Amino acid sequence: MRLSNAEWQLMNALWSDHPATARELAERLPDDVNWAYTTIKTMLARLEKKNAVKATMRGNTSVYEPLIARDEARRSALRNLIDQAFGGGLEPLLAFLARDSKLSARERRELEQILADEDRKRRESS
Repeated sequence: MRLSNAEWQLMNALWSDHPATARELAERLPDDVNWAYTTIKTMLARLEKKNAVKATMRGNTSVYEPLIARDEARRSALRNLIDQAFGGGLEPLLAFLARDSKLSARERRELEQILADEDRKRRESS
């Protein structure tokens, strides 16, 4: 599932605390986001069509819940990025991160630790 930047902002607000109304979501958006209520409702309707959220009625008010988990959305977004920018390969992405980004020594150690932990978990589960 592909989410636009605006949809990511709305989904992040919903993931932070749900269920939520459109007005509650508007209050959670970053200060620099000044969308009209109708804009938020339009985007929520779009997210419903994508099966990212579901709306239920509570009286006269729509209440929204995410249908997709944040990790699932992240996985999909990362897969799309890898496919588009790195020819579908994880190795070119990792090489790019290692060579071209400004990883600090601490970030490099954290990345190495994550990889080592995942290797250990895989060995233990096999």
